[in-house]
Amino acid sequence: MEQSEELIEQNWYQDDSEDDIGYSFREYDVTSTPNDFNTKTIIDFIESGLFKIPGFQRNYVWDIKRASKLIESIIIGLPIPQVFLYEEGRNSYLVIDGQQRLLTLYFFTKMRFPKKEKRFELRQIFDENGKFPDEVLHNDEFFDDFKLKLNETGQTEKNKLHGLNYATLGEFKSGFDMRTVRNIMIKQNFPTDDDSAMFEIFNRLNSGGVVLKAQEIRTSLYHSKFYNNLYSINMYENWRVLLDQTQPDIHMKDVEILLRGFAMLLDSENYKPSMTRFLNQFSKKSKSFNAESLPYFQQLFEAFCNYIVSINPRAFISNTGKFSITVFESIFVAICQDSARNSNLIIKETTAEKIENLKNNPDFINSTQSNTAGKANVENRLKLAKEILS
Repeated sequence: MEQSEELIEQNWYQDDSEDDIGYSFREYDVTSTPNDFNTKTIIDFIESGLFKIPGFQRNYVWDIKRASKLIESIIIGLPIPQVFLYEEGRNSYLVIDGQQRLLTLYFFTKMRFPKKEKRFELRQIFDENGKFPDEVLHNDEFFDDFKLKLNETGQTEKNKLHGLNYATLGEFKSGFDMRTVRNIMIKQNFPTDDDSAMFEIFNRLNSGGVVLKAQEIRTSLYHSKFYNNLYSINMYENWRVLLDQTQPDIHMKDVEILLRGFAMLLDSENYKPSMTRFLNQFSKKSKSFNAESLPYFQQLFEAFCNYIVSINPRAFISNTGKFSITVFESIFVAICQDSARNSNLIIKETTAEKIENLKNNPDFINSTQSNTAGKANVENRLKLAKEILS
């Protein structure tokens, strides 16, 4: 079931990620230090902000049965997978692997379990507050009571922990509080100019579990005010119209498309493969963007969306009915690059006919069908779009 849902989630856009050339071979100097913390200490670390739960995992995905099994394992003394944390700075650790487990511990001690249909909204609340405020935790609109669900339908022998919550654990409570979980603290010593080792660790640690997409990883490593701006833009009504998707993508592909558009708009002259590395480097640059420029980016993009919707709301939808990332970024740069350079909101005019001419141009099509992340193809797409749309 999870596999089919994954396919559905990816099916709305044309995926060119396999054409990405990927990283060249690199060596790293990374320090890994093991620490055993009991569950009570871990909860304190989460609440104090010492352990930071990344944005993509604030959208909790476990169901009550899986969460209950983890709590049961801790109570009865079975080992659970270790947690990996990246040392961002003094007394500041980003959770690399183990977010779902840590949040399960947190929710269990709070005796509240997030409702599935409210989890995206809860992630936004966490982003704004750095935690789940008490008034939200105790709001039945967002949470149910967290009682262990360990009995299967038709099971004759009742599990003695079934139906208990943190407050009613009785003799098991102190054991649960004092049970330790192995934490691996990771620090990148070299290279010092980027966080590429952490990106690789995210990829490799999660390859055997819930597979993380590139933007989910990027969101945690490069969180910034610019990224907050992207989240806001991503909810803009006419952007959702152009995507032909009413709801945000659970793996943040729509946010990545926005990131890629702005990276090409503002930094295309520095592009070189791979696309993944380019977006990582641009994300790191964006952390130092002037906060005063961010409202302008949003205004420019909204003006662009409004204009495209007015001439052809399906401008970026391919013949297969999927959103074309390469068509979007080419048109966005062609229409908005002069505006961005001059910091104005004057959208360069084009026509629906010219957009169709671009999409049907043989050279443009060739540059979108294979090796789409190659430097020559990227440059050719942007060049053709500027020529044909003007």
